[in-house]
Amino acid sequence: MSTKIKIVPFGGVRENGKNMYAVDVNGGIYILDCGLKYPENELLGIDVVIPDWSYLRENKDRIVAVFLTHGHADAIGALPYFLSEFNVPVFGSEMTIALAKIDVAAQPKIKDYDDFHVVDEKTEIDFGDVVVSFFATTHSIPESLGVDLKTDEGQIVYTGDFKFDQTAKPGYQTDYARLGAIGQNGVLTLLSDSANAENPKMNTSEQELAESIEETFHYRDGRIVVACVASNILRIQQILDAAKQTGRKVYLTGQDLEKIVHTAMKLGKLSFDDDLLVTTDQLADLRPDEIVILQTGKTGEPIKAIQRMANKQDKQLTIQPGDLVYIVTTPSHAMDTTVAQTRDMVYRAGGEVKAISDELNSSGHAYKRDLQLMLNLMKPKYLVPIQGEYRLLNAHAQAALELGMAADHIFILAKGDVMTYQKGEFTLGDSIDVSDTMIDGIGVGDIGNIVLRDRKVLADDGIFIAVVTIDRKKKQIVAAPKITSRGFVYVKANKDLMQESSDIICKAVQNNLDNKEFDWGHLKQDVREHLSHYLFEQTHRRPVILPVIMEVNQHHRRTGKKKAAKGAAAKEAPKGHQTKGKKADTKATQKPAKAKTKAHRHRRHAAATKPDTKA
Repeated sequence: MSTKIKIVPFGGVRENGKNMYAVDVNGGIYILDCGLKYPENELLGIDVVIPDWSYLRENKDRIVAVFLTHGHADAIGALPYFLSEFNVPVFGSEMTIALAKIDVAAQPKIKDYDDFHVVDEKTEIDFGDVVVSFFATTHSIPESLGVDLKTDEGQIVYTGDFKFDQTAKPGYQTDYARLGAIGQNGVLTLLSDSANAENPKMNTSEQELAESIEETFHYRDGRIVVACVASNILRIQQILDAAKQTGRKVYLTGQDLEKIVHTAMKLGKLSFDDDLLVTTDQLADLRPDEIVILQTGKTGEPIKAIQRMANKQDKQLTIQPGDLVYIVTTPSHAMDTTVAQTRDMVYRAGGEVKAISDELNSSGHAYKRDLQLMLNLMKPKYLVPIQGEYRLLNAHAQAALELGMAADHIFILAKGDVMTYQKGEFTLGDSIDVSDTMIDGIGVGDIGNIVLRDRKVLADDGIFIAVVTIDRKKKQIVAAPKITSRGFVYVKANKDLMQESSDIICKAVQNNLDNKEFDWGHLKQDVREHLSHYLFEQTHRRPVILPVIMEVNQHHRRTGKKKAAKGAAAKEAPKGHQTKGKKADTKATQKPAKAKTKAHRHRRHAAATKPDTKA
């Protein structure tokens, strides 16, 4: 009986980040990475984006485990959200698991989760239908691993993020012999990193990058603000080394970075002298040429944090004249506009900007020739380019075609596509519905396309609010529309526009009141349509129109019960004294002491006059 295999990407294809892939072997689902991505410009207000695992919820009993390749956010960022729904074991290297634990501990719902398992390149786990093993790769974080799923039909290999660097230090070195051995045993499918596939130029070695950083530190007189991804342990080590060699002290920004640095130091992945790091108080006592500020941002993405420093929105640190902002990370292409804006902000604040990628070809991902070397070592029957936008996946496919790989054995997948293995070959079957899950504050998945569309319209054209009060029984408008505008036009400078809008609203409302089949939904929609058409004619803008219709009843009738109660009260009270009696009761209730005094005086007066009458 042949093995049933399905491969489904839940993210990481035709986009930057959010790597998550499911391999279904005979009903058992093996999850490869569980990452997030940072929002692009059109995702207004969204903090991060994670994969949609609706399909996995329906098949949660079939999930075997999660296998992590490295500790960057694009591989482990969504894990806390995933584990809050799926109680499954998680496997990864020592450093990767340590970083995953930091993320998981920050989520109150799963802070007690402890089903983590540390593996290395020598580990082999037998799950029956699948034997899972790992291989060492080179990336910007130590102990990065690839995952090998061995099935009866052949091996399914997931590279994770990788590149080839002959000068890599221990902990970052690729095991070439292991890659060759995997290829000799027969690779059915290779899921390979494509993030740098369109780059034809060889990556600069990490040794050269370290020398460049030290040179920049040496020849700079003022403060240096280094922008770096918090989990890029290799780059942080190079910064610490350069600071030591040039007599500078390093100030770490934020608790997240401190946790990562101390965790890496505890595991022996970072090494530096204790007196190299300084506190906020010590920072004030140092000269500008003795300071390095390591800025990583709250979520590990440093660019937004640099913007806050440049705009003086950071309470502790700001960009000062003479500062050098040194960007040692390589932002994704989606961040190009944001990076350009950040550069402008820094120069406005009196600083300068230098990016390591301006002079050197720095990347933690394999360029074209590296990808082809991986293909030659693995010799896969099928290739699935992953981790990148469509053009990058296509560039990887073209690199494979240059090696003579058949075009029908290369699959450029979209999220939710299902690659099915049957009768000795892979084909595309029915896809499943996989969308994005957006995180905004503490809300998970409660922001959808409609909310984002409204946010975009609000950002583009503002909001137009019209409040109208009506009497539905008399079929008339009680109060003229009150119009409020935000982000659309300045009301006081556009009185004619507001007056005409008010007339249009009144006409639309009155038409609906005169209609025998009155409907609230139709009334509001009618106001929106008429008003939207007029405002676009006058301004060529389409603000969000929010009609607020309030109803009043000007002829409130007393019910029969109230009338009966009034009649009964009238019979009990002496005629003509209902009102006075009511007032007297009220006074007696409110001022009992005064009422008692009056009665007492009345009795005394009667007692005094009675004997005189009898006499």
